[in-house]
Amino acid sequence: MTDTSSEQQDRPRSAVTLAILGLGLLALVALLIALGTWQVHRLSWKLDLIARVDARVHAEPVAPPAQADWSKVNAADDEYRRVTASGTFENDKETLVTASTALGAGYWVLTPLRLADGSAILVNRGFVPPDRRDPASRPDSEIVGAANVTGLMRMSEPKGMLLRSNDPAADRWYSRDVAAIAGKRGIAEAAPFFIDADATANAGGLPVGGLTVLDFPNNHLVYAITWYVLAIMVAGLLAYIVRNEVKARRGR
Repeated sequence: MTDTSSEQQDRPRSAVTLAILGLGLLALVALLIALGTWQVHRLSWKLDLIARVDARVHAEPVAPPAQADWSKVNAADDEYRRVTASGTFENDKETLVTASTALGAGYWVLTPLRLADGSAILVNRGFVPPDRRDPASRPDSEIVGAANVTGLMRMSEPKGMLLRSNDPAADRWYSRDVAAIAGKRGIAEAAPFFIDADATANAGGLPVGGLTVLDFPNNHLVYAITWYVLAIMVAGLLAYIVRNEVKARRGR
């Protein structure tokens, strides 16, 4: 008796079927190699970003960009740059932004710092817990008169968080949207960036500054290896199919 299942397994595929299968696997190999190469480029970019940020946060503080240069401010060149500014806090225009920090849930305290040239920079003075959100509960923190601020330049965070949008009308804030906050509070000549204040202690211990998170996940090497290994596996499968096809055709 003839083993029909064995014959069907040894029978070579048609040229059309083999061409479609081969081209499909080749395309998949090319795609996986492209994804791996993209992750290698991402790895290089991430390492460069980490190095640039590390250099900026440990550099001596410089003056923030002047108003004439605000249009040139961008994340690639300026984010996390260490700056220092002097001016007067407009405490009556303080804004609370929902925060989740290493100290727990609470609020960021954003206050405009009015500079000598008449412009203003929003300063994230730091964190306060929910029971100290009312300025009256922390009167020592309201700096009156000349103030100096040192911290990191940060870019505006427009619209809100992923699942929670800012609601200026209700004065509910989930991200530090500089333009929206300035518009709500009537802050004239506001810079398009803000400053995360450093850990210099405030009177009364609040707000708590220096909580900027500098964490840049870097899994690109693992992803690159994964894509390349998958490419090798698919290439191996293609080689196996071609070898079997050659053997089947020779055995006919």
